[in-house]
Amino acid sequence: MDFEPWWLIAVPVLFALGWIAARVDIRQMLSETRTLPDSYFKGLNFLLNEEPDRAIDAFVEVVKLDPETTELHFALGSLFRRRGEMERAIRVHQSLLARADLPQIEREHAQHEIAQDFLKAGMLDRAELAFKQVLETRFAVPAVRALVRIYESEHDWPQAIEAVKRLRALVDEPVPQLVHYQCEQAQAALSLRPPDIATAEAALDAADNAAGALRGQVRGEPSEARIAMLRAQVAKAGNNLEQERVHLESVLTVAPDYSGLVAEDLINNYRRSGHEAEGLTLLRDHYLRHATLDTFNVVFREMRAQQGHDTAWTFARDALRARPSLLGLDRLLEVELAMGDRASVPHVLSGADLSLLRSLIHKHTQRLDRYTCKMCGFEARHFYWQCPGCNSWETYQPLRVEEAR
Repeated sequence: MDFEPWWLIAVPVLFALGWIAARVDIRQMLSETRTLPDSYFKGLNFLLNEEPDRAIDAFVEVVKLDPETTELHFALGSLFRRRGEMERAIRVHQSLLARADLPQIEREHAQHEIAQDFLKAGMLDRAELAFKQVLETRFAVPAVRALVRIYESEHDWPQAIEAVKRLRALVDEPVPQLVHYQCEQAQAALSLRPPDIATAEAALDAADNAAGALRGQVRGEPSEARIAMLRAQVAKAGNNLEQERVHLESVLTVAPDYSGLVAEDLINNYRRSGHEAEGLTLLRDHYLRHATLDTFNVVFREMRAQQGHDTAWTFARDALRARPSLLGLDRLLEVELAMGDRASVPHVLSGADLSLLRSLIHKHTQRLDRYTCKMCGFEARHFYWQCPGCNSWETYQPLRVEEAR
């Protein structure tokens, strides 16, 4: 390549221009830095040292000196919210929204922040209105998620369902709780007097569709078990014993671990149709394959009533030997005390002895006779599809504390 003489002029000129630009940038940065109050840097230093209280005091001082610092307002509001000082967080974000010169993008940000303040403060009505105002902005997805939580906490299932549908239109992700929202609608319809069968069936059809869309993405046993149990309630309300039995038995197939939740209803169904022996055989065989304490209780009690004491005790002894359980023994003794005939108890225990033994065991089993949330550890005597402690869905195992260990 030939040498061009003008390069001797161009190269120094380009170098000089770069040097001048760098100097200008540095001077501008230094000038901007000098305009920032010392409190700003103190606040940053406190944050880095994990001293949020002192950082807040420093940032408040900066805001007083320069009310136009929007980013600092946002940071300060977030710090207040994290500390639980909701009134101060709301005031910070309201002061931003009151500014007529606030750019639209910053106004949307402030609206979303104040909506979060209202939500954390428990002001659900105001939070709902605030989140709705940012549904057409870049904050649409977090706003819809928040609306789902609000409607869920208010048990407003129709609104929660609509919010989930809106969320699905924005992001492609499974929302397993949608099935339970529709099941809650069905449960509410069945709780009416008289029950609204048509509404319950429509809600369960929608739940079936939602569960079908989730197959292969999330574990479907809990939701399918709940749908079957509610369909059994619909059939029972319509005095359709055969359909009720079909739905209850389907739980044993699609969600065998949930058999304890339907065992009582299933044996009652067989008894009403005059086939209690067949029902007992079905439950006993299922227990041998999928043992749960609740199923054991039903089988032992029904076997005691149908086949007598000796057969029931043989079954109980073998079951407890295979799976030792204080709760199982406690329930067994409870049945014996309730039914009388104590002279036939093995080892010829007297009624007083049996009662004493049961009272001693019962004291130790009370804390084991509970269901536990896998997320937060909240314990309850009744089974819940949604944890009362952390509001998570499907986190209760259909097993008692003693069994789940």
